[in-house]
Amino acid sequence: MSQEKYDVLIVGGGIMGSSTAFHLMKIDNRLKVCVVEKDPTYEKASTTLSMANARIQFDLKDNIEISKYAFEILENFENDMAVDGEKPNILYRIEGNLFVVNDKSETGAKKAVEMQKALGCQVDWWSPEQMKERFPLYDTSSCAGGTFGPQDGHFDAYALLMGYKAKAKSLGASYLTNEVTKICSAAGHATGVKLASGEQLTSKITINCAGAWAAQIAKTAGVELPINPVKRQVFAVDTAVKPDGPLPLTILPSGLYFRTETGGLVLVGKSNEDDPIGFDFRHDNNLFTERFWLELAEFVPAFESLKLVRGWAGLYAVNTLDENAILGEWPKLKGLFLANGFSGHGLQQAPAVGRYIAERITGSTLSMDLSLFRPERILENRPIKKQGSWEIV
Repeated sequence: MSQEKYDVLIVGGGIMGSSTAFHLMKIDNRLKVCVVEKDPTYEKASTTLSMANARIQFDLKDNIEISKYAFEILENFENDMAVDGEKPNILYRIEGNLFVVNDKSETGAKKAVEMQKALGCQVDWWSPEQMKERFPLYDTSSCAGGTFGPQDGHFDAYALLMGYKAKAKSLGASYLTNEVTKICSAAGHATGVKLASGEQLTSKITINCAGAWAAQIAKTAGVELPINPVKRQVFAVDTAVKPDGPLPLTILPSGLYFRTETGGLVLVGKSNEDDPIGFDFRHDNNLFTERFWLELAEFVPAFESLKLVRGWAGLYAVNTLDENAILGEWPKLKGLFLANGFSGHGLQQAPAVGRYIAERITGSTLSMDLSLFRPERILENRPIKKQGSWEIV
């Protein structure tokens, strides 16, 4: 059996794996880093199947700090990731996020806004009248108000991923098309991985960046992670009535969300409690017509008349303990690092998390303390407590 030795092995070459590879090489380009990705087309990657949103509106200080850093990176990403004069085009559009608030969540939402502002974030509380004035198509009669983040926005997720990947490779990281079948260990230390091709790669450091497949990969090393692959569906609709300008990502109290897309379309999705668990990428148009359409039309009556153009399904890697990331070295297996369980927030958290994991591995001074998300809490069954009640995954 052939073997290859590396300093760091990364399982999964999506946004988290590629950000981590880039940051490792940026810190020390003498490192021998290998990223193992089973599907270089990223057809089923959560990165490319998401709505590619970045927002500052979280009710946990650490998540807010992570997003603040993401905004900094997105602003200059195209120049910073240029390779031989070629720049990625991430089409970053700062069009805002609007969380619509009902009476039940008003108190928590206002407290979250106060905290966000105290941390230097641009977030505003809007009355129903202000929401209506800004977006006349909305029916805000049953709302208590809304929180608007004017710096929130969306971008081309595939271009972001390719930017990190190209830059990491230009700095010396290697990408291998293969599937990891087992994380190997000996004497309480991770020693590398076995591949579906029969090869074995050895390394003192292995990082699990497998996204929705994280628990499956971790289990091969005897590590149990509370992460489920949850199917979430998005639909693109062509409405008969068009808004005068772009609509922000608007999140209703029920969890339904929508925003305008290029080509005059509107993207619609929702996080449902009964969303199926498993690796199922089939989308069901009946979900939109039977459950999404009525809610959308109630809040935007002009959207009652529309045409369903297409839909797709992707996976959230949902941490069932507390819906927050699991970051750092697994206490019971030295050399195994985790960057998992982002519960739908991985794309926007990849810049800060990739840097953090790289700094931890290289022993560099930490730019941001993300120890709140350490894996020990999984073993202790100690979830991170939310600071409000309005958060929507």
